[in-house]
Amino acid sequence: MNITLELGDDYTEIREQVRRICEGFPGSYWQALDEAAEYPDAFVAALTESGYLGALIPEEYGGAGLPLRAASVILETIHSSGCSAGACHAQMYIMGTLLRHGSAAQKAQYLPKIASGELRLQAFGVTEPTTGSDTTQLKTRAVRDGDEYVVNGQKIWTSRALQSDLMLLLARTTPVDQVQRRTEGLSVFLVDLREARGRGCEIRPIPTMINHNTTEVFFDDLRIPADTLIGEEGKGFRYILDGMNAERVLIASEALGDGRYFIRRATEYANERRVFDQPIGRNQGVAHPIARAYAELEAADMMIRKAAATFQAGADCGEAANIAKLLASEAAWHAADTCFQTFGGFAFAREYHIERKWREVRLFQTAPISTNMILNFVAQNVLGLPRSY
Repeated sequence: MNITLELGDDYTEIREQVRRICEGFPGSYWQALDEAAEYPDAFVAALTESGYLGALIPEEYGGAGLPLRAASVILETIHSSGCSAGACHAQMYIMGTLLRHGSAAQKAQYLPKIASGELRLQAFGVTEPTTGSDTTQLKTRAVRDGDEYVVNGQKIWTSRALQSDLMLLLARTTPVDQVQRRTEGLSVFLVDLREARGRGCEIRPIPTMINHNTTEVFFDDLRIPADTLIGEEGKGFRYILDGMNAERVLIASEALGDGRYFIRRATEYANERRVFDQPIGRNQGVAHPIARAYAELEAADMMIRKAAATFQAGADCGEAANIAKLLASEAAWHAADTCFQTFGGFAFAREYHIERKWREVRLFQTAPISTNMILNFVAQNVLGLPRSY
């Protein structure tokens, strides 16, 4: 299969428009939100109004119908501008499950409202306290009862559940001891949180080192309509799995953008800051780490482009998507740490916004998939080594 990659600043018009939006949300805006642990409603509203959060929704449903690479560019630009798409990025990859596997009625009901911003689909209920990355062992149950399902269980690290109207929920509909493979018997539901809260669904915020608006969600005999089931019962694991590659590419793009932000800040400071009557960037001990971090980001950029192009071509992009996320998360962290070291003591001062962004970028090596799980995937599925877990 021949796949063509465009080099340089592709989608230049989108990059420029997104930069202009981000100019209205300087570091002081994000710092105030961070200190108050508040959601960036104004920023999300601006992105929604511009149509960028509906980039991947087909035009027939009111979206822009753009390819994954365009969404990648949007998120990279947001982060390279010093802003954060963490409050709203999930909509871009969560809606793929609805788009690919939802019924015609479900898509017609929800996608236009998601594209317009009337409804927010930002919450993804998968991870549980006792199962972590072992999704097939999740314990949240959804049991059919006439025209409803009764849901019981608990989810954790469900970001933006308090700011979302809808949540994509993965639950077990067939007990694990009654299926041939652990990946069977899992189903996906589109839960209306506006109706569920207070009726068997409780959402509690989890304070963390970054302002990521994450929560834990409790289900106690929550009744949801049977027509909230996405696709066929028992096939939910496959439904969410085919959207994870898109997630990897988009999150890698955010990490890449953060890395570029840190390289820019470090380079500017190393040129301006003078010690012993010369710019500190003249010293190789300062310049070389910045140059190395830049080189690592360039390599990650190429893998992100390859993964997005492979995804768009309909080919298996699991290898490229996972490697892109691995390289981007580590390159961004190296750029962040290098920038921190370049600024010296001033990096600790909140007014420079380095310490906040430094905290934020560490997340990429842990979520939405850890570095070690990516290495497990590459070892087993790419290199053919024995399964280690």
